[in-house]
Amino acid sequence: MGHQKEDLINGLTELIDGVSGLPECRSVSKRMYSNLVRRVKLLSPLVEDLKDSDGVEVGDDVVHGLELLRIALISGLELLKSVNEGSKILQALQIENISSRFLNVTEQIEDALSHIPYNKLDLSEEVREQIELVHAQFKRAKGKMESPDEQLEKDLAVAQREQYPDPMIFKRLSEKLHLRSINDLKKESLAIHDMVISSGGDPEECFETIAYLLRKLKDCAMTENPEMDALEGDKSLIKHRSPVIPDDFRCPISLELMKDPVIVSTGQTYERSCIQKWLDAGHKTCPKTQQTLLHTALTPNYVLKSLIALWCENNGVELPKKQGTCRNKRSGAGGSDCDRAAIDALLQKLANGNPEQQRAAAGELRLLAKRNADNRVCIAGAGAIPLLVELLSSSDSRTQEHAVTALLNLSINEGNKGTIVNAGAIPDIVDVLRNGSMEARENAAATLFSLSVVDENKVAIGAAGAIPALIDLLCHGTPRGKKDAATAIFNLSIYQGNKVRAVRAGIVPPLVRLLKDPGGGMMDEALAILAILASHQEGKAAIAQSEPLPVLVEVIRTGSPRNRENAAAILWSLCTGDVQSLKIVRELGAEEVLKELSENGTDRAKRKAGSVLELLQRVDPVES
Repeated sequence: MGHQKEDLINGLTELIDGVSGLPECRSVSKRMYSNLVRRVKLLSPLVEDLKDSDGVEVGDDVVHGLELLRIALISGLELLKSVNEGSKILQALQIENISSRFLNVTEQIEDALSHIPYNKLDLSEEVREQIELVHAQFKRAKGKMESPDEQLEKDLAVAQREQYPDPMIFKRLSEKLHLRSINDLKKESLAIHDMVISSGGDPEECFETIAYLLRKLKDCAMTENPEMDALEGDKSLIKHRSPVIPDDFRCPISLELMKDPVIVSTGQTYERSCIQKWLDAGHKTCPKTQQTLLHTALTPNYVLKSLIALWCENNGVELPKKQGTCRNKRSGAGGSDCDRAAIDALLQKLANGNPEQQRAAAGELRLLAKRNADNRVCIAGAGAIPLLVELLSSSDSRTQEHAVTALLNLSINEGNKGTIVNAGAIPDIVDVLRNGSMEARENAAATLFSLSVVDENKVAIGAAGAIPALIDLLCHGTPRGKKDAATAIFNLSIYQGNKVRAVRAGIVPPLVRLLKDPGGGMMDEALAILAILASHQEGKAAIAQSEPLPVLVEVIRTGSPRNRENAAAILWSLCTGDVQSLKIVRELGAEEVLKELSENGTDRAKRKAGSVLELLQRVDPVES
């Protein structure tokens, strides 16, 4: 019985600690969540007193009561975790069900506390009084359902029922659901993804409604905070790395992102064309499980397809193959297809309208192109790109801003990149980068980055004189403008000829100044660009003239893993064949931090640190 009691107490301790360590809830379940967490925390003194009474034997009735409490707390912890990690939109739609589950857990814990014979336990008077108070709280909470939020229920009903709800409804929903920022919305998207995957492809019936509400809330966030454009899908390409595709979105055969997922009789999902080839080759088994297929019918996995489309939109990724035709816009929760008639009307205004109509039409196209992949395909297919390129030369600054931003949004589609370049856009975009308003210059830089993903465009953009204009934006732009300029310069400098252009245009001194200003928020970008330039002899010489060694050693000592890696790469380039630099590095006390980096850094950082350490060892004879 002693071991059983000890195991029970340890289990209760872990459960209470687990509940106590949960983060604050930010959803419509916040009040129920907080109340349960607070009450469970108050059980801690009971368990602590039981721990202190190790030598006291307890009867079966005590063990039975503690076991009931353990089972109830397991249920409680699972509920709290599911609420904290789950979809906030789903919780709002199923608030009655959530309330019922909290009520059930409350009743379980109260029942368990009723079965513990406290008079047979060696408890202090203070603890006994506290447990009686906690028990009384659980008793009062029994049978009391959380009062519904009538405004929330009304807003959700209208949002689902009406084709064009009042935007204020989504503003209120974003506040109530704590889905105000892009970060909040990305977490919600991941929670929805996890919900579908854990359900084995057969999620809640309201999935389409959830996906629709998420899109509308994202539109609301963008409307309320236009400066968040840089974090939205149309700017998510502006990073040094592409987003990682979730494994569940990859076809088990091709390992590529699925565009038309289908389910076979074993329940596994594949890309239609891949599994069809497998079946056409005469195979009768499931490629992943090797089970014999009961039949060869392929069932479309609409839920996963919607989820992949949502992920692509959130991450600025185009589906593997663009939609071949445009479809009419549908109303209701699932409507995300483009409205070709509306787009054609906007193009008429672009081509033949007065300046005010052109400005308004370009602004509408900018928003439509940002919204989803279908729109980007339809707008380009309708012939908008040459008309937008013409408006890059507009004397109206706002029209110019709309035009360059619309092209940025359209460029997310891989096929559109070529159309934009073939329309002669690059020189005009560079001109906007030199002479436009600050917003237009920022978005011009972002567009050049997006186009430079295609290697041959790197050459054309560099030859058009973009690099000096990007350096000017890097030096004098807003924080967002500097980021846009830096990411464009980074990508362009992958091409050897653009490295030389950047160095000769004087990029190194401002980059080193950014390195020496850790509060400026540009150290990551500056190091990444310098690491690329240092691989070229002219770049290496220019960097050495700026005397960066002290700050590079400091970054290796205190920086982030990626920054330490880039700093070590630059240091290695500067020290190779330069005894004077090696002596300075030694005087700065770099050997110790380089040894630590060679053991604990990223793979590349380990190699670079090890190479610098070898160079330092070779310089010993010179010193003696």
